[in-house]
Amino acid sequence: MDVNQLVQTIAIFALPVILAITLHEAAHGYVARHFGDMTAYAQGRVSLNPLRHIDLVGTIVVPLLMLLVSRGVFLFGWAKPVPVNYSALRNPKRHMAWVAAAGPAANLAMSLAWAMLLKLALVLPLSFLTVPMAAMARAGILINLVFMFLNLLPILPLDGGRILASLLPGRASWQYAKLEPWGLPLLLLMLVTHVLDIVLGPLVNVGVSLIHAVVML
Repeated sequence: MDVNQLVQTIAIFALPVILAITLHEAAHGYVARHFGDMTAYAQGRVSLNPLRHIDLVGTIVVPLLMLLVSRGVFLFGWAKPVPVNYSALRNPKRHMAWVAAAGPAANLAMSLAWAMLLKLALVLPLSFLTVPMAAMARAGILINLVFMFLNLLPILPLDGGRILASLLPGRASWQYAKLEPWGLPLLLLMLVTHVLDIVLGPLVNVGVSLIHAVVML
C-alpha cells in the first residue's frame, strides 16, 4: 500500500471506526443509567460526543498500525471502557445482560444507518461526493458488523461473556466469571493464529448480505 492509498484508506475508515467504537461504549452508559447505575453519568461518559470516549492508543494508534501491518485488510481497536458498577443496577444479574447487549445493538443500528447512506449514495448521480460517500458507508457497515460479532463472542470481558454470565445459574455464573483473566490472552491467541478470522469471517459475510438484502430493496 503506497502513501496515497494509505491516506485514502484512513480518510474512508476514520469516521466509521471512531463512531463504531465510541457509540458502542456510550450505549453501555445509557443503558446502565436507565437501570440505576449512575457511575458513567457522574463521570460524563453518558454522551454521544466521541471525544469523551476516545482512547489515544486503542482508538487511534492501534487501528492505524493495524491498517499499516495488514495493508488495509484488517482493523481493530477500542475506546475507553465505560465504567459500570453492576452492583448498583436494580437487578444486577438480569440487567447486566441488557447493559452488555447495548454495545452490540448500537453497532447493529449503526451498520443499518450506514447501509441507508450507501443506498442514498447509489441512488444519487455519480459525483465526487457520492463515490467517497459510498466507500465510507461500505466501511461503516463492515466495521460495525465486525465489532458487533466480535463483542458477542462468549468470552469475558467481552459483551457476549457478560450476557452469558447473566444467563447462567448462580454457581455456574460465578465459576464462569473466574475465567475472565484468561479472556484477553485467549483473544490475542485467536488473533495471531487467525482463528478469529475463521470465526468472524462467515458471520460478517452473512451480516453484510442480510443488511444489503434488507436495505437495498
